[in-house]
Amino acid sequence: MDISRLKGNLRVRISKYMSYLLRHNPENLRMDEYGFVSLDELLEKIREHFPVDRRLITEIVRGDDKGRFEIVDNKIRALYGHSIPVNLRLEEDRDNRVYYHGTTPNAALKILKEGLKPMGRRWVHLSPTVDVAREVGYRRTRRPVILEINADAARRDGVKFYKATEKVYLCGVIPPRYIRRVEG
Repeated sequence: MDISRLKGNLRVRISKYMSYLLRHNPENLRMDEYGFVSLDELLEKIREHFPVDRRLITEIVRGDDKGRFEIVDNKIRALYGHSIPVNLRLEEDRDNRVYYHGTTPNAALKILKEGLKPMGRRWVHLSPTVDVAREVGYRRTRRPVILEINADAARRDGVKFYKATEKVYLCGVIPPRYIRRVEG
């Protein structure tokens, strides 16, 4: 068996478990209102399931191209994707004129009628480019539909957008009048 592949698979499993704990169910970890938990406490929790050390957790965070996690002062948190209430204290983005959302053809039809809603999450996830949105859409379908959100018009009506990472922006509900299909 290819050891590097096994290591990669183990990293993915650990990353998914970290996401689960930090986004959805802290399983008795002491999480503050901003979503941070002690890195040492998280490490102990993960060790109940996986053979990890601090270096591996740090490598997972630093190597994550989607920027899911943040480590600050020996504390760690997820930056987006939460279903539990946390105050992320993210900076409002006032610069991007448009955002994009990659989704399935069926979901796109519903979104164009009803708008974008967080569903089981706290926020709607948006992308800064068509390419990033397409990448997101490919996770759910071989033929993603790319929707464009007119951020300028939405902002004029009080909708706020927040930057979580270079590739992920967050927003509450986006009414359908600000959304149009641009691809797929």
